[in-house]
This record gives sequence, C-alpha cells and structure tokens, in this order.
Amino acid sequence: MIDDDVLGKAYDGRLMRRLLTYLRPYRGQVIVAVVAIIGHSALDLAPPYLTKVVIDRYIPAGDLGGLGSIAVLYLAALIASFLLEYLQTWTMQVIGQKIMFDLRTQLVSHLHRLDLRFYDRNPVGRLMTRITTDVDVLNELFTSGVVSVFGDVFTLIGIMGVLIWMDWRLALAAFSVLPLIAGITHWFRVNARESYRTVRTWIARINAYLQERITGMATVQLYRREQRDFDAFDDIDRKHRDANVQSIFYYAVFYPAVELVGALAGSLILWVGGARLIFDGSDPLTLGALVAFLQYSQRFFRPISDLSEKFNILQGAMASSERIFGLLDTPVEISSKSHLPTRTSQTVHDSTRGSWKGPGVIRLEHVSFSYVEGEPVLKNVSFEVRPGERIGIVGATGSGKTTVVSLLLRFYDVQGGRITVDGVDIRDIALADLRSLFGLVLQDVQLFAGTIASNVRLGNEAISDDDVRRALDAVHASSFVDRLPQGLNSMVAERGSTLSVGQKQLLSFARALAFDSRVLVLDEATSSVDTDTELLIRAALKVVMRGRTTIAIAHRLSTIQDMDRILVMHRGELREAGTHQELLALRGIYHRLYELQFDSTTA
Repeated sequence: MIDDDVLGKAYDGRLMRRLLTYLRPYRGQVIVAVVAIIGHSALDLAPPYLTKVVIDRYIPAGDLGGLGSIAVLYLAALIASFLLEYLQTWTMQVIGQKIMFDLRTQLVSHLHRLDLRFYDRNPVGRLMTRITTDVDVLNELFTSGVVSVFGDVFTLIGIMGVLIWMDWRLALAAFSVLPLIAGITHWFRVNARESYRTVRTWIARINAYLQERITGMATVQLYRREQRDFDAFDDIDRKHRDANVQSIFYYAVFYPAVELVGALAGSLILWVGGARLIFDGSDPLTLGALVAFLQYSQRFFRPISDLSEKFNILQGAMASSERIFGLLDTPVEISSKSHLPTRTSQTVHDSTRGSWKGPGVIRLEHVSFSYVEGEPVLKNVSFEVRPGERIGIVGATGSGKTTVVSLLLRFYDVQGGRITVDGVDIRDIALADLRSLFGLVLQDVQLFAGTIASNVRLGNEAISDDDVRRALDAVHASSFVDRLPQGLNSMVAERGSTLSVGQKQLLSFARALAFDSRVLVLDEATSSVDTDTELLIRAALKVVMRGRTTIAIAHRLSTIQDMDRILVMHRGELREAGTHQELLALRGIYHRLYELQFDSTTA
C-alpha cells in the first residue's frame, strides 16, 4: 500500500497514460470539450483586435456604420465565447463525475475481493481517504486540468503570435518580463508541492484517527480518555491547519506577483510604445495597436497563472493516482481459479443458487498456518466433519480455534496441507459456491444501517418476509422485534447501536438460518448473551442443527457438551477428540478446562 507521506513525481508519464484510459469511454465528449476550449481561446483573441480597428479606422473617419458593425462583431464574439465556455465546463464536469463514479466503483469492487490479511495491515481511515479524497483530486484533474490546459496553451501561443505579427519590437518589450514570471512560477511550484504533501499527510492522519476513535468511543468514554484523545486530535488538526495556512501563503504571494509582473509589462508597453508614437511620426505603430497590446498583455499572464495552478492539480493527481493505483494493483491473493471441479452426479455446481450440491464432507489434511512467519498458529491439524455431524471446537485463547474457521471459509489460505469438500481442494472451488455452504455467526455481530428485515436477508431478494419471520421465530427473536414500532421494517442504526448485545446476536442467528446454509458455523456465538437468552438460543439450535452440519467454537463448555464430537485445540495442535464423556474420562486438557470452568462457576 502506498503511504500517504510519499508524494511521488511531479509528473509520471506511466501514471498519466493510465489515467487517460478513464477518458476513453467518453472520447466523443472529450473531443467536443477540446473543440469548445480551442474555439473559446480563439474568440478571446478577437476583442482587442476589434478595439484596434475601431480606434485606428472608424473613429478617425467618423464612420458610425463601421462602429456599429464592429460593436455587433464584438458582442457576437462575447456571446459565442460564453456559450463555448459553458459547453466545455458542463461537458468536462459531467465527464469528471462519470470518471469518479467509475473509479469508486472499481475501488469498492476491488476491496470486496481482497482477503482479510490486507485489512489486517491497512487502517480503515486510510482506505476511506483513497475512495473519497484521492478520487476527488482526480476529478479536479479531469475537469480543470488535463483537457482545459489546451485552452491555456492555445491562448498563450495565439497571443504571442498576434503580438509578434502586429509589432515584433513592442512584443519583445512585453516578453522581457518572462524571466521574472519563470522565477516566480518555479518558486511557487517547488513550495506548493511540498505544502501539498504536508496537507495530504495530515488529512490522511485525521481520517485514520477519527475512524479509530469514533469506532472505539465506548472505550474512550469508559476509561475517561476524552481530554487526552481530544488533545491528540487537536495537535493533528492544528498541524493540518498550519499546513493549509502555509499553502495559502504561497498562493497569496504568487497571484499578486503575477499581476504585478503583468502590470510591469503594461508599463513597459506604454513607455516604449508611447515614446515611439510621440517621437517617431513615421513609426508604423498606431494608437489602436498600442491599446490592443495592453489588452493582449493583460490576457497573456492569466493563462500563465492558470498553468501554474494546473501544475498543482497535476501534482496532486500524480500523488493521488499513485496511491489509488497502488490499491488497485494490490493482488487478490484469494480468488476463484479458472479451473473448477467437474460437475458430476455427486458434486454439482448450481449456477442459479450459487451453491455446492455435493454431500458436504469436510476434511482438514495436515493443515498448517501462521499469520506471522515463524509463529505458527496451526500445526499439522487433521480431522473430518461428516454431513449432519455436530462438532465442537474448544481450547485456550490463541489455540487456533477461530483460525480453523477462517481457513475453512477461505478468508485466508492454508500454507501447508489442504482442506477439501467432497474430496475437492477448496482452493479449486469457486468462492461463491464454497461460502454458500456456510452460515456464520460471530461473537462480534456486524449489523448495517437499514431495517430489521434487510439485516436478516442482506439483499437476497429470494428470502421473503415470511422466511425472515420464520428465522426470527426459530431463534426466539420475534418477541423483541414485535415490540419495535414497525416490526420487521423498524430501522437499525449503524452497527446496531440501538439494539442490545443479545438482540444483535439473535438477529445474527436469524440471518444464518434465513440463508438455510448446509453448514452452520458458530464462533463463540453465545458468549455475549445473558443466561436466559442463551437458554432460548440453545433450545432453538437443537431444532436448527437437526440434519445440518454444525461446527461450534465455544469458550463455554456447557454450550457444546451434547455435540457428537468435541475437538480440543492446544497451542495450534489438535490434541484430543471425542464426546464430552469420553474426553472427561481421558482426564487431559478438556478435563482441566472443564474443572476450571466448573470451579469458577460454583465459586
């Protein structure tokens, strides 16, 4: 992942070529915008020259008809220029919005496919910055930079050509200030670039800090860290403000400096041109040409300022695009292979439902895994789960219980051995088919802003309200749902903050049941509910688990005592397996765990 502190090159041809590919679907609109920009720039050359004609030809001759014609042409040029500017502005803004839509869609689609290891090492706030702020910067490039720069360049070339054509000696006087402009522009670009880097660094840190603290607000308030966290944020925010103020300083100096140099150029034109008019009656320079020169010089320095600003836009776009493409280029390490298992009478892929139709025999064969190299979490673990079997997995914290489930669902891939379903390595099964086998209930329930019903069906329209209702009834969640003002259509706040922990857990059970998965996976699913709620869930699960494969990770041994088989994990190894009574009789690890819990319960 590209770090926010890294600014990158001021211009990178490789990145720019890649950025321009986002314009290809809209090439017709881009051509319209370019033509409009060039036309607008050409029309901007007309008014000063029309002023010259009026002063030199029609006013001395007292020709009112000629004055009227020029006035009409002048007005027509202004109206046409306005229409062309409106056309190019509207067109490029629309293109910019479409490109932002395309980019954000591509980014979110890619984020959906990245594995959990990626999210383990990348802060959410930084990813949010990619999708929001960095994409907005690219929008500014497309709407105000990459295409409109043609207008500025064309205007500069056009004015220089007209000035040289009208009077090359006076043009040299006007151009004599260009070294000053070059020096000021260089100073601005160098300092603004560094200023931009600092601002971008601090805004990314603000996003990351706020995301972490807002998510953990309960902990902040519980441990009375409000003032300390506020002081820390105040320090970050102050540095962001100071960086912006510094950036404002460079802008505040640059634009008046360009105006000052432009005024100096005008003074030189008046001095040199006026002297020629006064002292050299045979000089071909006319009063109209002198006035036109002044008007052209005023228009000449405006594109220079714009080009300097566009350099900043380009600089920002290079930095943002480097980070965006760094995210898009992050390899998807866990994906469906192009080669899928052959469809047979026993192992069938149902493309309509996206589910695996084989018997559902799950087997771990000598599985090893580590999150950090050299620190194994699982070591040579092997066991089989038969269809309809109820399996409990227990062990001390860090023994590898949850890792088994993460590997089974391919949130991570095994590093040694393999996991199979019906004899097929899960790495050779389409992810949609593999994961459709499982219904997962976690200890930390994830609910989304929406209704009760939408949180149960999660966008699967095949699950009707009746299905949702039956799932809620099965886990005894209907009692609290019916008390809500709008029942199934009652709104759930972000992360389910308006519901109790037990209520959220019941909804997660209902969600797993509504999807009617072949295998039910419970990861400490009852550890956050009170005793009464746990009894209700356990009663419901006896019905739900009937005829359904169940894998239950449990800390409370009371929740898995009636399982068909219990697996005991210890330091990443499968140390014991059997029924509750068989394991007690062994007087091993399970027996010690049971005694510890029993003693703590009765104490």
